[in-house]
Amino acid sequence: MKTLLVLEGGALRGIYTAGVLDVLLDTDIKIDAIVGVSAGALFGINYVSNQKGRCLRYNLENANNKNYMGFHSLFKTGNIMNEDFCFNKLIYETDPFDFDTFNNSKTKFYCVVTNLETGLPEYKLITDIKNEMEYLRASGSMPLVSKIVEIDGKKYLDGGVSDSVPLEWALKQGYDKIIIVETRVKDYRKKKSNTSLFKLKYKSYPNFINTLENRWITYNKTKEDIIKLDRDKIFVIRPSKLVPIKRIEHDRTRIQEMYDLGVEDAKNSLDDLKIYLKREGKR
Repeated sequence: MKTLLVLEGGALRGIYTAGVLDVLLDTDIKIDAIVGVSAGALFGINYVSNQKGRCLRYNLENANNKNYMGFHSLFKTGNIMNEDFCFNKLIYETDPFDFDTFNNSKTKFYCVVTNLETGLPEYKLITDIKNEMEYLRASGSMPLVSKIVEIDGKKYLDGGVSDSVPLEWALKQGYDKIIIVETRVKDYRKKKSNTSLFKLKYKSYPNFINTLENRWITYNKTKEDIIKLDRDKIFVIRPSKLVPIKRIEHDRTRIQEMYDLGVEDAKNSLDDLKIYLKREGKR
């Protein structure tokens, strides 16, 4: 049985996912591949590098560090998530990332990015994370508050714009079992938002604007599909209650609460998850 793990984004809501992953690291559940979106990618890499607790640790320690993420970084660098701190100092000095363990892992890792020219998602297999870190940065680069990330002549931003929860992609990959970790409660649905600022800033990218305008429709359809397939063709772990955490959260108590909920929900789901994984037959 081959198992694929799908990780939704959501900026600091993704600390919920970190809690779930830390629980999974303590089990004998084998994950053959992971696809992460935005924060799901940025936090999910710690599962593959086998660094339990790292994600929570650096988010708590830097919650009020103006050089981590926030409006100070946005005004100073043009990125709400400070590029130099997050993708240089943090991973090499402050709380070193285990590149060797990641690169030597048998677990495949994909991150989702949105191509500005096409408006479509791309699913990048990361095989050498040190040299492919820009894809992770692009996946987590939120529109309006992040600079466009250019890689090999292509321009990218947040993977969540085009595929917040890559269910359809996951179903096509041929894995026997699919586990999805969401960061929103079951009854959450997106509402149509004002895209005037997006149209102004990204006027040179009509396909990207079209994707942004329809994001709420795409997301809500995916959400309904996930609910229909849950515990049958897929297995879903999602927040069991609403924690009012902001996308850019500086309150350590909220961050800890969201992480603890991920741990609690994962532990409560383990028995059912193991039954699902042992069940014979493909999707």
